[in-house]
Amino acid sequence: MSDFQIEIIGLIAAAFTTIAFVPQVIKISKKRTAKGVSITMYVIMFVGICFWFCYGVLIDSISVITANLISGILQLFIIIFALIHRNNN
Repeated sequence: MSDFQIEIIGLIAAAFTTIAFVPQVIKISKKRTAKGVSITMYVIMFVGICFWFCYGVLIDSISVITANLISGILQLFIIIFALIHRNNN
C-alpha cells in the first residue's frame, strides 16, 4: 500500500471521528443547555487532541493534523457552550 493510500484511510477515519462531535455542538447551541454534558471529559479530550495535533505536525501527517485541528475547534465550542449554558434548564 502506498503512503498516499494510507493517508486516504487516515483522512476517512479522521472525517468520521471529527464529525462525531458536530451533533453535540448543534444540540447545545440550539437548545441553549448543556445538561448532561461532562465539561471535565471534554477538557481532557481537548488536551489529548492538542497532543495528537502536535504529533501530526511532527510526523507531517495531513490526516492527523486536519482531524485534530477541526476536532479541537469543535471541542472548544462544546466547552465554551457548556460553560455558558451549564445552568440552563
